[in-house]
Amino acid sequence: MTELLAADAPGISRAAALLRAGELVALGTETVYGLGADATNARAVAAVFAAKQRPRFNPLICHYPDREAAFVDVVPNEIARRIAASLWPGPLTLVLPRRPQSRVALLTAAGLDSLAVRVPSHPAAAALLRAAARPVAAPSANRSGTVSPTTAQHVLDGLAGRIAAVLDSGPCPVGIESTVLDLMGHDPVLLRPGGTTLEAIEAEIGPVVQSASSNGVLRSPGMMASHYAPSLPVRLDAVSVSKDEALLAFGTPLPGAGTTYNLSPGGDPIEAAARLFVGLRTLDATGPALGCKRIAVMPVPSVGLGHAINDRLRRAASPR
Repeated sequence: MTELLAADAPGISRAAALLRAGELVALGTETVYGLGADATNARAVAAVFAAKQRPRFNPLICHYPDREAAFVDVVPNEIARRIAASLWPGPLTLVLPRRPQSRVALLTAAGLDSLAVRVPSHPAAAALLRAAARPVAAPSANRSGTVSPTTAQHVLDGLAGRIAAVLDSGPCPVGIESTVLDLMGHDPVLLRPGGTTLEAIEAEIGPVVQSASSNGVLRSPGMMASHYAPSLPVRLDAVSVSKDEALLAFGTPLPGAGTTYNLSPGGDPIEAAARLFVGLRTLDATGPALGCKRIAVMPVPSVGLGHAINDRLRRAASPR
């Protein structure tokens, strides 16, 4: 049963408690309703993908109560500081280098070394973020491929019974997603137009490159490109493992496996999704020193989040 919470002090307190407990809570912002999860909790983030029935792991935007909190998890440059001072809070997302010590789970950023961060201006969202006291990953609160929700009822129409609660703060005043600006390179790049106009951005920082992609890397929702890939070659659907292969296991590991990272000993797709990027990075970092020349991946059933896991693994195994 999905709780419908009023955007008052008791409702915000309840919503914050649910987020801290790893539950999913939809929250109204000035743009659209977001499906919130504790961004530091990989299993909670995996549950977002499951609830949305999203077929692949796109990076998710992390929401913060103020720019100082956002800059704890990313490395801001001068342009980021200037634009954040003038246009945050507001419907603008900045993509910046992820700090090595960031609390945010790798799954939130789809395994990338960048992070998309935003400070919403809606007072109820800001109050919830302060009460939760942690970054909140929040893609639009709808099933993948459907229209983004701008009221609490829209959320319930698509996700009732699949999430813990909806914090009802009324209709969203902007009604379209945030603008996404990539600040990873020398020149700012507009990845997605949205609630903050290009004119407002350029008035603060000068010319912005308009592009549908950023050097072939998917850095924000709604883009098509490749994700992080390990340096070791990846072999899919392994039913045996050789001595020079590290094993990415799912369920009971294959006989004779040496260096192994098990995504889920019990065969749980949500647990596997939460551990996927950590597993790939761990084997890629430790395998070569142990004589491993490849990563063998056991089959993961294409059921539920298995579809997204296999999409990501196929990308990792693609020739490069």
